[in-house]
Amino acid sequence: MLEMQNEDKVYGNIAYACTTLQCERGLGNKTAMRWIDAHGGKTDFTFNDLDRESNRFANALDSLGVTKGDIFFTFLPKTPEQFFAFLGILKAQVICGTLFSNFGEEALLDRLGDSGAAGIVTRKGLFKKIMRIRGKLPKLKYIILIDGDGEPERGVFGYKDLTAAARDEYEVQPTTADTPSVLQYTSGSTGKPKGVLHCHGSLQGQMGTARDVLGLRHDDIYWCTADQGWITGTSYGIIGPWSLGITQIHYGGGFDAQAWVDLLAREHVTVWYSAPTALRMLMRSDETIFTSADLSELRSIHSVGEPLNPEVIAWSRRVMNRDIYDTWFQTETGAIMICNRPGMEIFPGSMGKPATGIEPAIVADDGTILKDGEQGNLCIKIGWPSMFSTYLNNESAYASKFKNGYYYTGDTARRDANGYYWFMGRSDDVINTAGHLISPFEIESALLEIDEIAESGVIGAPDELLYEKVVAFVHLHEGVVPTKDLELKIRLHVSNKASSIATPQEIIFCDGIPKNKSGKIMRRVLRARYSGADIGDTSTLEI
Repeated sequence: MLEMQNEDKVYGNIAYACTTLQCERGLGNKTAMRWIDAHGGKTDFTFNDLDRESNRFANALDSLGVTKGDIFFTFLPKTPEQFFAFLGILKAQVICGTLFSNFGEEALLDRLGDSGAAGIVTRKGLFKKIMRIRGKLPKLKYIILIDGDGEPERGVFGYKDLTAAARDEYEVQPTTADTPSVLQYTSGSTGKPKGVLHCHGSLQGQMGTARDVLGLRHDDIYWCTADQGWITGTSYGIIGPWSLGITQIHYGGGFDAQAWVDLLAREHVTVWYSAPTALRMLMRSDETIFTSADLSELRSIHSVGEPLNPEVIAWSRRVMNRDIYDTWFQTETGAIMICNRPGMEIFPGSMGKPATGIEPAIVADDGTILKDGEQGNLCIKIGWPSMFSTYLNNESAYASKFKNGYYYTGDTARRDANGYYWFMGRSDDVINTAGHLISPFEIESALLEIDEIAESGVIGAPDELLYEKVVAFVHLHEGVVPTKDLELKIRLHVSNKASSIATPQEIIFCDGIPKNKSGKIMRRVLRARYSGADIGDTSTLEI
């Protein structure tokens, strides 16, 4: 099933490595997942349980006629069946697509239609969305409901009936590193989502970074808060930790500061992976929530999804007496590329240094490799194991991402003399004002240092004099009222903290900053709001 080249490198089927292999290593009775529902109810699943349940789902797919290379999606909130189905799909060498459960019909149609999906596993509460667009999806043959009865004549099947009739043993066929595995669509933060296709060989990168960057150890209790609809939720909420035999917490409830801190303390979480959006929301909570909790076993906190603002690190150091280790990667990269990690000196605002085996470069538009301190395109030398294999049905877009042996990430950054990388913005986000290139992230970070401001988002807007002017969208804390004095305070602070060039020419007070569930600020939405244009697909928005 798997070719073992040494203890550090496991090649083969991802799901086999996360389940059967762990049982063969003697971990079958170890808790793989403690499932905690929204009401606090707990169910423990061992690696034996994961193996059996995913085997049943793989056999169920075989019984339906789903075959190797077909595409089958999960469209579920966090629930145990999400994990059983994901692993079962991969065991059958079917490509597993994951969909965020808050997607609307337009987002579903884009993804299911573009991929030509053969089937989807979902629940009754989401079933109506699919049925309203099913007539436009001629290739969608199978709908499996985890909490409903089947109607086979309509192509609808009950999960419980299918898996109850399926054997709990499954022979995973030999799986090569380039066998397609996971399909995830980009968040659409900069345009129409594209289908990012990964392969089973990504396991090496995901497992290695879970061990070396997140620092996971055999006795850890690990909690990744990411939804499985996104790359973090699959790479580091399923593949990385379970390929190492790690016990994970998975929580079915929504964000609640007290509930989250209680969970960290009660479940003795040792490694926690979350998003800056969630951490900023925690910052707004009463500090006694943290100071009164016993978090002594929490060894490290890691962040992903968008750049980590320096003030979040300062807050964590003050309130939780811990650093937060920022990590950077993309749907396309499949695994962590640049990061801060335990043992490194942390410079707040920095992306950190490359993960083992990763070779970034800062490249000018003409292809010249830039010197330290110069801002340019953040690129990664091709050949890392979790590199995506294509944009599904869009080879031209895929080819456009590569030049001279480098993958162009679409982000801009600089590297300092100590080898630390500093995120400057998306290449299409950088603001060119009066001939000066300004990072919106730097301005946003400065804005968040102002006590009255809860969230901020910055864009460039056309300006006859400056070419582009800086426009700041500002969400104030509850009870704070916009005033001319506050506007003056904002401008002075940004001018002093960043530069006079970065001072917002326009400040717009708003009720919230649009972000997707990965935590990325949806600047295209802010631009559309500012210009009055159509904001397009908003189904991935957090607010």
